Amino acid sequence: MPKTQNPAPHWDSQLIHSYNIAGPRYTSYPTAPQLSHSFTQSQLLGAMKQSHKNHTPLSLYFHIPFCDSVCYYCACNKIITANKQQATDYLERLYKEMRLQAEWVDGDSPKPRASNQVVEQLHWGGGTPTYISDKQKRQLMAEIRNHFQLLDNDSGDYSIEVHPGRMHVETISVLRELGFNRLSMGVQDFDPLVQQAVNRFNSIEQVNELIDAARREQFHSISIDIIYGLPQQTISSIETTLQQVIALSPDRLSLFNYAHMPHLFKTQRQIDQTTLPGPKEKLQMLHYAINTLCQAGYIYIGMDHFAKPSDSLVLAQQQGSLQRNFQGYSTHGDCDLLAFGVSAISSIGDSLVQNHKAIADYNRAIDEGVMPISRGLTLNNDDLLRKQVIMALICQFRLDIAALEQQHGIVFSQYFGREIFQLQPMMADGLLTIDSQEICILDAGRLLIRAVCMVFDAYLKPTDPSQISHNSRNQNRFSQVI
Repeated sequence: MPKTQNPAPHWDSQLIHSYNIAGPRYTSYPTAPQLSHSFTQSQLLGAMKQSHKNHTPLSLYFHIPFCDSVCYYCACNKIITANKQQATDYLERLYKEMRLQAEWVDGDSPKPRASNQVVEQLHWGGGTPTYISDKQKRQLMAEIRNHFQLLDNDSGDYSIEVHPGRMHVETISVLRELGFNRLSMGVQDFDPLVQQAVNRFNSIEQVNELIDAARREQFHSISIDIIYGLPQQTISSIETTLQQVIALSPDRLSLFNYAHMPHLFKTQRQIDQTTLPGPKEKLQMLHYAINTLCQAGYIYIGMDHFAKPSDSLVLAQQQGSLQRNFQGYSTHGDCDLLAFGVSAISSIGDSLVQNHKAIADYNRAIDEGVMPISRGLTLNNDDLLRKQVIMALICQFRLDIAALEQQHGIVFSQYFGREIFQLQPMMADGLLTIDSQEICILDAGRLLIRAVCMVFDAYLKPTDPSQISHNSRNQNRFSQVI
């Protein structure tokens, strides 16, 4: 990809220091901690039936939690095992979960949902979905096709996460045969010392071979994940990794901040905290990475996502249709998200629903013939309004106040009077502007968009960002915004 004059977001070290607080990533609003165990099966059934009645297009997510070995930085819900029988038993329960849901919504219909709900987006995540055998992959996709109307013309966004150090190149053709057209690779870092420190190994040669194979198979998009702030990382090592990644020319790139939270994630306790780069060095890594990627021609989508100028994410943002869900930025915000497997979170109409986090609880529910939900939430009118505000700001960096007032029958300055007052310091610092027609996030505010969104989050108390930064509960639950 030729280098362009694509400008990087404005970097102001003093502003970043002032607003670099702990807060949600807003893959949903309300966020997952607000889900309640009082949510009932009947509420889920009502949401599912309404989705079916409305012919709402679908996004499907399947959580396959298995890995051969543990990556010390990982915060995912995973199961580390060499016993492949566990995956076989788990897949049988996934099939049963699909059948249970189909029975709820469609009664005795032999092909539920097939007639009126097209699957526009499909994603397998984990863990490492390629942990299961090629035969099991074919069986899982066949079961999905039996219950849902997948697109057969290669026009859907059908993606899978892969660990490039744990996958045979021959599997690429199998994935394409099954209908996948997007590939997401968790590279994280190419430096041998860093890989040793986090127990995750994939060479540049392995990744290059997989990407070449994916391009031969005409995958629509290849995405690479990089993490900064890992143990043994330095400015020099992240520079080298980024240059290697740019040479691979992925269509999308995610640059994640490693959040060291061993009190929440036990595997992180195996990381020697003294080998972690300090806050100042992490910011230097991020600053270098953003500038380097933008100089290489990538467009900064927001938060930690970059894409080539021709990518659908970039086009959706330019058209004002970019959305955000549990897989990150998306072009399919009009879909209902149905999620299957342990800990998976669905977003159906105005409801958020999460399956049991513990595998034993998930297995027990499935074996008893009930949907494996643990908690959920039906959004009220205030939730829906604030969700629209937050998603507009985090995706488009702009909120059309006049349109929002007309849609919801409110006077913005009255309904959000407290929030407007709390945004005044951000206005003074040049992060945003507000008038009667719109909120516009300025260049200096793009990197700090999570802090702006937090002002509109009714579940964060207090809502003044200067006070939120000192709220120990937020610090323990969320990562820093930068």
